[in-house]
Amino acid sequence: MANAAKVQISGLGGVFFRSKDPEALTAWYRDMFGISMVSDGPPWEQEAGMTVFSPFPADTDYFGRMDQAFMLNFRVDDLDAALAALGDAGVRIDEARQDEPYGRFAWVFDPEDNKIELWEPPKG
Repeated sequence: MANAAKVQISGLGGVFFRSKDPEALTAWYRDMFGISMVSDGPPWEQEAGMTVFSPFPADTDYFGRMDQAFMLNFRVDDLDAALAALGDAGVRIDEARQDEPYGRFAWVFDPEDNKIELWEPPKG
């Protein structure tokens, strides 16, 4: 396989997925993470930073449920503060934590039981 890209992209342009209740889930992501949808006005804009694109084996249990085909990973500046705010809002939080040289990780669940990874990259 050649290393040269056929097309050089400038970033991730969107995330699209199925939902049992799109309106309710849209509101939850807006209220919990500040992600505005196109229907709310200007689309969500993020800070520049690293984006990891990594396929996982089909039988991974890292995403939680076996029928969860993908997992969102959100960068946060302060993992502990993010978890405290989400906990105060009643969001289900996984008790597991992971500290790695490339950052700290924790997981929460949206109302449709999709596991979401929160990542605090290392400072500096």
